[in-house]
Amino acid sequence: MEVFGNIVAINHRFSLFFLAVLLLLASALSLANAKTHYHEFVIQATPVKRLCKTQNSITVNGMFPGPTLEVNNGDTLVVNVVNKAQYNVTIHWHGVRQMRTGWADGPEFVTQCPVRPGGSYTYKFTIQGQEGTLWWHAHSSWLRATVYGALIIHPREGSSYPFSKQPQRETAILLGEWWNANPIDVVREAARTGGAPNISDAYTVNGQPGDLYSCSSQDTVIVPIDSGETNLLRVVNSALNQPLFFTVANHKFTVVGADASYVKPFTTSVLMLGPGQTTDVLISGDQTPSRYYMAARAYQSAQNAPFDNTTTTAILEYKSSACAAKNCSSNKPIMPPLPAYNDTATVTTFTASFKSADKTLVPTDIDESLFFTVGLGLNPCPSNFNKSSQCQGPNGTRFTASMNNVSFVLPSNFSLLQAHHQRIQGVFTTDFPANPPRKFDYTGNVSRSLFQPVAGTKLYNLKYGSRVQIVLQDTSIVTPENHPIHLHGYDFYIIAQGFGNYNPRTDPSKFNLVDPPLRNTVAVPVNGWAVIRFVADNPGVWLMHCHLDVHITWGLATAFLVENGVGELQSIESPPEDLPLC
Repeated sequence: MEVFGNIVAINHRFSLFFLAVLLLLASALSLANAKTHYHEFVIQATPVKRLCKTQNSITVNGMFPGPTLEVNNGDTLVVNVVNKAQYNVTIHWHGVRQMRTGWADGPEFVTQCPVRPGGSYTYKFTIQGQEGTLWWHAHSSWLRATVYGALIIHPREGSSYPFSKQPQRETAILLGEWWNANPIDVVREAARTGGAPNISDAYTVNGQPGDLYSCSSQDTVIVPIDSGETNLLRVVNSALNQPLFFTVANHKFTVVGADASYVKPFTTSVLMLGPGQTTDVLISGDQTPSRYYMAARAYQSAQNAPFDNTTTTAILEYKSSACAAKNCSSNKPIMPPLPAYNDTATVTTFTASFKSADKTLVPTDIDESLFFTVGLGLNPCPSNFNKSSQCQGPNGTRFTASMNNVSFVLPSNFSLLQAHHQRIQGVFTTDFPANPPRKFDYTGNVSRSLFQPVAGTKLYNLKYGSRVQIVLQDTSIVTPENHPIHLHGYDFYIIAQGFGNYNPRTDPSKFNLVDPPLRNTVAVPVNGWAVIRFVADNPGVWLMHCHLDVHITWGLATAFLVENGVGELQSIESPPEDLPLC
């Protein structure tokens, strides 16, 4: 048996080496057509008027949302970020694999120290093997409320989309949240009180709230389409804290991609995206020429939690001669029906429809089998706190959140990747638990003794090439909720999802190992679970967290430390010379 095990290990190492060689050859072949794109992002305060009120918002280059970046598969991006704002800032390139370029990933105090006011940092990375829609956003405090934009990855030069119908137009649809306040003040006030932060005042489409809000109809976004035309909509949920439904009156979507991976096309009349997720859809100009509302509103799975129940709109407007003759631009747009706020059945049907279009390489032999609980918690009011003003969580407590009962704490003097690379002691430990410290009825009535997690900067160590499976289990501590869990530096296969407590004896029969979707953000079902798999082939320190920013603020995160493999191709690059200092 020992000889057999050694043979399997050798074969696995050879496969990884062979894969690295193939990637190198593919990179060399595409080099002739690959381009390098240079951009400058100036982070600055800009007067922005929404909902009848003007306030100084943090923007990129004075734009809200920020600039859309367009590249081809195989291209390199070089983005110089100059911070002229009053806050620390970093930029995260959400969903980009960052193979060996972890220093460019962007989460504050994880892969870099922040760019201080007056400072700058140049992000440089190559996008390889990904096509579709990703996005970029600030990864410091709540700056991403206004600092975000689309990252569109077209097929390689000379290639076309693998769709039966090629789109005549492409339109990025960025769904967001807007506060009639400084978002940094909102989160700081919540940190002071220990309670939940104030909910947003509006949702937005490409930065505009739309016709249903005060002082907004003049700037409602118009999305053009012609009769007989096919439009590729690139939908991104850029909202801070809210999963969103999205639909267009009288039109159906053909879903063709998600998180920069192609999927087997399927038809639906409604999308649901958790914050961080992207979905590419084809929409046809096959209706009577007129004006049709595109609408988004909340999917709210948490029980008894306040949320923004407003609806944002844009307008799909036909531009054909028939519409011009009828003066369609003066027509009142048709409003679509939207699912109920708590329509988990619609979400489940939609999520289950995703299948990979390409041949998948799902790991079958697992080296690391992990089980992570995710959810909220409550800390008792410290004795030196004012209970009425500083402990405004339920029953005089302070909100917290955790994975496997560990509430993640970011360092402040070094980034985690810097501490790992320079072997600096005392910044983090590698004892994040592979399983919950205590087993319990995760989705049942949970004992109050489990409400208080332990704070710490605990990472989980992975050897290069490890084949990893993670069961992500929602809990009903405080309230069950749909959690969009994002893993930096990786795509992963979602091989199963379900409700209740994950059963290791019976639920593996539900695993899809043939064509599971490849994503970077998984919506863990409310009162349910999801199982993901990936190969740890990208060395560095990679954050895994809930993309509801209020939850990561409370500690719903951990990070993987993936060791270097053998040789240069399996090792992280050296840090750039302009890497910010803490």
